[in-house]
Amino acid sequence: MTDAFSVIPASVLRNLSDKLYEKRKNAALEVEGIVKQLAVAGDHDRITAVINLLITEFTYSQQANHRKGGLIGLAAATVGLTGEAALHLEQIVLPVLNSFSDQDSRVRYYACEALYNIAKVVREDSIIFFNQIFDALCKLSADSDANVQSAAHLLDRLVKDIVTVSDQFSIEEFIQLLRERMNVLNPYVRQFLVGWITVLDSVPEFDMLGFLPDFLDGLFNMLSDSSHEIRQQADSALSEFLQEIKNSPSVDYGRMAEILVQRAASQDEFTRLTAITWINEFVKLGGDQLVLYYANILGAILPCISDKEEKIRVVARETNEKLRSIKADPAEGFEVGAILTIARRQLSSEWEATRIEALHWISTLLERHRMQVLSSLGDIFDALLKALSDPSDEWVNPFSYAGVSYGCPFEKALAEKVVLLVLEVHACIAEDPPHFRQLLVFLVHNFRIDISLLAKRGALIICRLCVLLDPERVYRELSTILEGESDLHFASILVQTLNLILLASSELSEVRDLLKNSLVNLAGKDLFVSLYASWCHSPMAIISLCLLAQVFVALSDHVYCAWQTYQHASAVIQSLVEEDINVKFLVQLDKLIRLLETPIFAYLRLQLLEPGRYIWLLKALYGLLMLLPQQSAAFKILQTRLKTVPSYSFNGEQVRQTSSGNPYQIIHHVPSGSQISEDEDGIQDGANSHNGINFASRLQQFEQMQRQHRMHTKVQALSRNSSTTSSSKEVQGPEEPPDPASWDMSGPPSRSRRGSGQLPL
Repeated sequence: MTDAFSVIPASVLRNLSDKLYEKRKNAALEVEGIVKQLAVAGDHDRITAVINLLITEFTYSQQANHRKGGLIGLAAATVGLTGEAALHLEQIVLPVLNSFSDQDSRVRYYACEALYNIAKVVREDSIIFFNQIFDALCKLSADSDANVQSAAHLLDRLVKDIVTVSDQFSIEEFIQLLRERMNVLNPYVRQFLVGWITVLDSVPEFDMLGFLPDFLDGLFNMLSDSSHEIRQQADSALSEFLQEIKNSPSVDYGRMAEILVQRAASQDEFTRLTAITWINEFVKLGGDQLVLYYANILGAILPCISDKEEKIRVVARETNEKLRSIKADPAEGFEVGAILTIARRQLSSEWEATRIEALHWISTLLERHRMQVLSSLGDIFDALLKALSDPSDEWVNPFSYAGVSYGCPFEKALAEKVVLLVLEVHACIAEDPPHFRQLLVFLVHNFRIDISLLAKRGALIICRLCVLLDPERVYRELSTILEGESDLHFASILVQTLNLILLASSELSEVRDLLKNSLVNLAGKDLFVSLYASWCHSPMAIISLCLLAQVFVALSDHVYCAWQTYQHASAVIQSLVEEDINVKFLVQLDKLIRLLETPIFAYLRLQLLEPGRYIWLLKALYGLLMLLPQQSAAFKILQTRLKTVPSYSFNGEQVRQTSSGNPYQIIHHVPSGSQISEDEDGIQDGANSHNGINFASRLQQFEQMQRQHRMHTKVQALSRNSSTTSSSKEVQGPEEPPDPASWDMSGPPSRSRRGSGQLPL
């Protein structure tokens, strides 16, 4: 230290700590000259002493002016050393780096100036301090003093120039520094970091693309910055990297795909668009390499398909189509179960377009990997059933009370509607017999627990399933399921719906044709018997079924008679009691009367041209007429139709009462003049011998089911009355028992009362 004081004059040391910059500058020039002379002389001991003097007496001084003088003095000493500065570089640079955190902004400013001058002299030799310099510059870029920021920017540019031409720079160490700082929110620091990324990426010797996964998330994070300039710089950097990826033969898609999936769910619109654009390019460029990430990518794409921004929707749809077109093999790591999980989760999305694409994925997987999907069916089956109640499809039941069209209009709906796609998936699954029954059992269960689903979409669902699957098979299975239904009220409602679809839907025309031949065709007979068992839940359904199954039995080569089902329909009507004819029954009857006026029942109306030959049809229709209120529209419709029945047709046929008590016996005249008499028993015997349908036992089956329904209704009514009475007693107190004289007024007259001639008071 004594040598240093002897080397540097006291006046120079005094001016070096002066408050005036000019005096400090001149003193620094004196120091530069002194150090240069010592360097020429090779006296490095004294040079070290001078540097130590500047550090201890000035740079670490409590006085700000002394610290400023020490910094400018160290820079001057470095300039004086020129080519030999590397020998004393560590001694010089560390105090300068320490001054970057000085509380005085002017000291920080002069520290930048000092390091700038030092770096200009030593150039690549300063690389050994790059980590400390980078850390200091990162902090100074966000300095509160504008002058310090400007000085830091100048130093930053110089350091970048040095690094880009240096062969000593370690890109690995830099990436570590970069990764630690990429999530900083300060806009100045972000700008500083993007600047370094861009500069180093422009140097061919530095493989920044290989390290992109390390800082890609940070760049995407900057896309949502409040500063337009930072967003623009980050987007520019990302665009450049994406272009490099397109031109690079080897890219680590996997690590980056994970980042992109997360960013595709960002709240920021621009970030989502950029992320989904990158995913789109990744699927195009490295689809096979992304097999392990298909599920995650799909999870990111499907929500974006319903994004509020059109650009995002367009790119997401394109990506989805491209991804689905890749035929991946489970042997290569393709996880069918993971894709199914994503699709199932998206079935509950609030957006229709997303739900639709999720269904497309399930359908695609069924087509390509059926066994794997069926093995995971338990995971998705409930979700698929719930999707039948999808709220997006506003569809009106065509079988309305005053409806004009009676067919299923699903073909008029958009092919992409959720419910229709769900049904297609269900139908694909149901190609296997066990799954076929499972589907219909669960479908009936869903109808039972959500009766509004049956009311709103029952016809659509059943019609569509009949198109996608065998309609006869669907109806047989549903009938079998309903035979064992314990909820009689629900069974009646579902049977009424099935019956209305059977009568009105164009999709079930083949089933109707088969039923029309039920008395001459074994398959038709089996179907009739199969449906009859569950159709017994609804009187109107049984009557409709009989009117539909209207084919005759041939008694000889020239005589055709015994329209068995018409007679049975008449018998069913006659078996009804007062309790059966309620509002619900009349509503269903109203629908049937209107259906009789549609083209589907044109054959029946034409048969009325021969009332003598179709006497049981006429009797059945008159029976229905007698059940209708005279002021109802249906009564007027049917009455008008029956008035058109020609009377001349009775001329060749007679109706007379037989000795057996049967009120109707048809006498058919045949060309030879002989007569064939048909009474009820004869017809029944003919039917039994012809095809095995025992209409008498069918009638008993119907009556037994209707008794169960009446009992079920009474039990429910008693239960409701009991609940109401209990509530009333809690409020009003005990109630007096009713007068026995009023018991006969408690309800409609029973059949026994009606038969004995008693009427209610």
